Amino acid sequence: MATNEKADLLRRLRRVEGQIRGIGRMVEEEQLCTDILMQVAAAKAALHQVGVLILENHATLCMARGLSEGEPEEAAREIAQVLKKFFS
Repeated sequence: MATNEKADLLRRLRRVEGQIRGIGRMVEEEQLCTDILMQVAAAKAALHQVGVLILENHATLCMARGLSEGEPEEAAREIAQVLKKFFS
């Protein structure tokens, strides 16, 4: 993973972490359920996007490795397994 990609992922994760802390404060303050749910949805979407970026990086590296090592079928199986876990 390139340094700039890693920095972007860490920045996104810190933002999600802040969102989660904010949701905790909202619950402690007994704010409206609809407002809390909106923040939960936003945090969930942000974390999902982090996963998508990591998955994209992994798929690119995995396929490149599989092709260079002459094992594209194994690389494809690995990506399929990761996709199943990520989207289930």
